[in-house]
Amino acid sequence: MRIDFPSTDEERRSDWKWQLQHRIKTKEELSAKLRLTEDEISSFENCSEFFEFSVTPYYLALADPNDPRCPIRLQIVPRGEELIRNPLERQDPLAEETFMPVKGVTHRYPDRAIWYLSHVCAVYCRFCTRKRKVSKSFHTPGKEEWEQALEYFKTHSEIREVILSGGDPLNLSNEKLDYLLGELKSIPHINQVRIHSRYPVTLPMRIDSELCAIFKKHYPLYLVTHFNHAKEITPLVREKTAQLALEGGVTILNQGVLLKGINDSAETLTELFYGLTAIGIKPYYLHQCDEVWGSTGFRVEIEKGAEIMKKIRGRISGLSVPLYVVDLTGGGGKVPLPGDYLVEKKERSYVFRNYRDDLYEIGY
Repeated sequence: MRIDFPSTDEERRSDWKWQLQHRIKTKEELSAKLRLTEDEISSFENCSEFFEFSVTPYYLALADPNDPRCPIRLQIVPRGEELIRNPLERQDPLAEETFMPVKGVTHRYPDRAIWYLSHVCAVYCRFCTRKRKVSKSFHTPGKEEWEQALEYFKTHSEIREVILSGGDPLNLSNEKLDYLLGELKSIPHINQVRIHSRYPVTLPMRIDSELCAIFKKHYPLYLVTHFNHAKEITPLVREKTAQLALEGGVTILNQGVLLKGINDSAETLTELFYGLTAIGIKPYYLHQCDEVWGSTGFRVEIEKGAEIMKKIRGRISGLSVPLYVVDLTGGGGKVPLPGDYLVEKKERSYVFRNYRDDLYEIGY
């Protein structure tokens, strides 16, 4: 079952700014659309002290109003587990603030930097790595900090890639995006620019001809989006993804998160990965959920995640299989998680177990 919104609003609801202006932000507004359980109601009240709630009418309409286990609903509705503080969890699990030479810029890897441009998201995901700063305007760099960041990029020739992030960078106006992309593309040692945005998932109407023209102007660009479930791949998403690729010339990839009760099965992920490649999006990373404070209820055991990926690899096209990774807490960077295919090393050979659990021996 899907939530109905007034059909008379159809034209307005197709406007991305209208969607942002009419985000559902209160328990009362949400209760009018979903049949909330007592646990959801109490969790909403208790969690509001630590993290704001926000969801676009578009994305909320994908949720089942009667099923509290709906994969869309689980990503957006506060839950009691968010109040659990695991000793290893941190407010800034990836140590982004530690590696911040200029406000808004995280330079953690030698050859690339993340540029935080906006504190606003269309939807505030409950497992967000940046819960400490999204929805808080004082974290957002202004024009003066933009110039400082650009100067930093210009004077650090080891930086080959800049990743625009947030919040959501597509929350910026087209004029600002055009300016920033133009400035970055004018720096000779920057090889590529990447945009990280969940708007193709939660606010696909943001993608229009004007935005695509800007992207085409600054070709090539890479956009990494964030789908977690096949239910998020709607007809509008298919239309806007094609527009991004055909009009904007954008290469689109996806990095999802492995989430307990949402997508932690081989069947669910297979449907998602095939669904993405069917609309021209390459599954790029599947992330182990970061150890941000309050994320315990979302995290899947790494052994289970590795076993799920082992079941998937070999059964579906390699083009549709992302790399399963963990971004190490404390700023250690991403490392791939093993599938444990190597069973034994002999004197002159290795023994492997494949996705069907058959044994194969190869020499060296």
